[in-house]
Amino acid sequence: MSPLETLGFALGTSFASGLNLYATVAAAGLFDRLGLITLPEPLQVLAHPLVIGVAVALFVVEFVADKIPYVDSVWDAVHTFIRPPAAALLSYSAFAGGVPEQWKVGAALLAGTVALTSHGAKATTRAAANVSPEPVSNWTLSLAEDSVAVFLSWLAAAHPLLTAGVVVVLVVLAVLLIWRLFRVFRGVVARFGGRTSGPAPAPAPD
Repeated sequence: MSPLETLGFALGTSFASGLNLYATVAAAGLFDRLGLITLPEPLQVLAHPLVIGVAVALFVVEFVADKIPYVDSVWDAVHTFIRPPAAALLSYSAFAGGVPEQWKVGAALLAGTVALTSHGAKATTRAAANVSPEPVSNWTLSLAEDSVAVFLSWLAAAHPLLTAGVVVVLVVLAVLLIWRLFRVFRGVVARFGGRTSGPAPAPAPD
């Protein structure tokens, strides 16, 4: 891959990692091992059976946790400190040694930001879905997120330049979604606070 293609790969896997890190790593490793894609040379380690095995095991745990209302939000809160750093590390590692260090660091920061954006969209959407008492929305969202993560893992390696454009669109949509849900939550909190405080007491007669 050229440096520009590697950047496209890094952006795609970063957005996917923000949705489901373990599905992204497992899918990328399996796709490479099956010959469907070719990972950048520094990331060939993802195709090692041990790495794939650990990623699949953690994916199974996340697959279950992600389907349980409120447990998924706790899981997302913990992974705020895992998904973006892991995406930044993958991006940094994707570039070969001939790339200047400052470009590798810059790409890692960009990748971490992209992962944080997709993670934020996922977490806020899940928090909104948990307001609903039925579990269908959680299952639907979880399966959709896993599917997008796996698809982006393939697309990032097979068509990295196309993936870069797709990720730009996805990041814009994620930011708009986060902003929209934030405004909804703020409105709900304001209405709830107004009801709990109640009307001001009438002044006592002289």
